[in-house]
Formats: sequence, structure tokens, C-alpha cells
Amino acid sequence: MPTLADFKTDAKSWWCPGCGDFAVLAALQRALVNEGLEPHNVALVAGIGCSGKIGNYINCYNFHVTHGRTLPTAMGLKLANRDLTVLAAGGDGDGFAIGMGHFMHAVRRNPDITYIVMDNHIYGLTKGQISPTSQMGFATKAQPRGNIERPVTPLTYALAAGATFVAQGFSSNVKQLTSLIQQGIRHKGFAFINALSPCVTFNRVNTYDWYREVLYDLDQDDSYDPTNRLLALERVVQREELVTGLIYREEAPSYEELYPGFRDTPIVEQDWSVPEEAFNELLAEFR
Repeated sequence: MPTLADFKTDAKSWWCPGCGDFAVLAALQRALVNEGLEPHNVALVAGIGCSGKIGNYINCYNFHVTHGRTLPTAMGLKLANRDLTVLAAGGDGDGFAIGMGHFMHAVRRNPDITYIVMDNHIYGLTKGQISPTSQMGFATKAQPRGNIERPVTPLTYALAAGATFVAQGFSSNVKQLTSLIQQGIRHKGFAFINALSPCVTFNRVNTYDWYREVLYDLDQDDSYDPTNRLLALERVVQREELVTGLIYREEAPSYEELYPGFRDTPIVEQDWSVPEEAFNELLAEFR
């Protein structure tokens, strides 16, 4: 059986002390161990920004991509090798700014991957500008008069677009976040997990203490039904997305299950060699 040590690397972290991403890393490593997965059967696609460094600290296949491209890369990996457990991880800037188009298309396609977003409401790597999830009026060094843009509401977007698994965790509750990631891995489809991960250096508004006061745990609400999409939308909107737990889940065919030839020989096991004669004919067409 795998252990936590199997999923750790010798890379020294450059996250700030107290960064919420440490807890996300711990939750992800614990989830992989609890699911009995081996490092060689896991692939992690990491994005840009502070959160994108997470791939350096997990011992598995790691692909560090350019801005906003985590999801199409992860989807390509899953299509090529359906036996891999494929994860994507990034920040709110990477996922909901330049990567927003890929996010919405991943939701509608429903590939069997787990997407974890470390949402700190700010651009930490570039020293504290507003991000897509920053609240209106939020002031930074780059926007001293406050943010004038309405924030992205990722949970609402995902639910409205038809996501089959939506959850939100908080870095201060590693046990719940671990459970949500495990549920996302088991889900046969696109599992979106937004992780509220405070930036202790540049965001002095959305702090650990602030979240502890305002968050509502849906997992502790016996009246809540996570299979009811309309109820999920209602609760998320009413509480301005300040909820944690499993928000919505439904069973639906994954993109890979519907993809032609998916049940045949996996792409990675197919013979892609090209006879020399055919290759030369192809070259001749473009001369």
C-alpha cells in the first residue's frame, strides 16, 4: 500500500509560511494514499502562479503547462491513457481568467478528471493584483481605489453550465478537503473542487479568521440534497458562494466513455508507426 512518503518529493517549497496551498497539498497527498493509488498511476497537470508549484511537491507524473492550459492538457492525457488518475490544479487567476474558456468547455464535455482550484482572490505570484474572484471594492497596490469589476462566481458558473460534480473546501479544514478530493477522484466525470486557500501575504481581507466566521458547511446540513441542481444553485447564490462541502453530484457518461474507440485499444498501446513509403508520400504533398 502507498504511504504519504511515496507522494512527497525533496523539492523545497517557496510558498509563504501560512499559505493555504500547504493544506491543499496535504489534502491531495492524503486523498491519493487513502484511495490506494500508486504514484506511477497518477498524473498531475499544474498551472501558472503560486499554486502551479504544487506539481513539484507531489511525486507522480507532472506536467507544468502555460497560462490557462491545465484542462485541455489533462483531458488529452486521459484520452491517451484511460488507466491514469488525472488531476489538474491551479489558481483562480489561471483557471478563471485566461483559462475560463477551457473551464466551461471541460464542464460541458465531462472528462474523467479532477480539477482543484486554489482560490485566494488575488494574484500572489505577481505581488498582489486583483484576480477574477476578487470582490468589488477590494483594494491592492495596483488598484488602490478598489476593484470595479464584478467577481467571477465559479460555483454558480459550474452549476449553471451543467457540471456533474461541484464541491468547495477550505484550507483550514484538511479533513473535509481530503474527503472532497477523494469523492472527486471516484467520480466518473469532471469533478470541480474549489479550495478557498488564503494568501497570507497580499490578501488581508479574505483571511482564515474571516472565512471561519462566514462559511456555511453544507455537509453538516441534513436537509440539503446534493443531487438537486436547482437547490444547489439556490444555496450557493443565497450565501454568495460562502459554502463548503459537496454542493452537487450526478451520474452521467464521461467524455471518454462516449468517445469513438474508447473501449478499444488505448491510444498509448496503439501502433503509431508510419511506413517509410507512406511518410515520403506525405512529405511530397507539402513540397
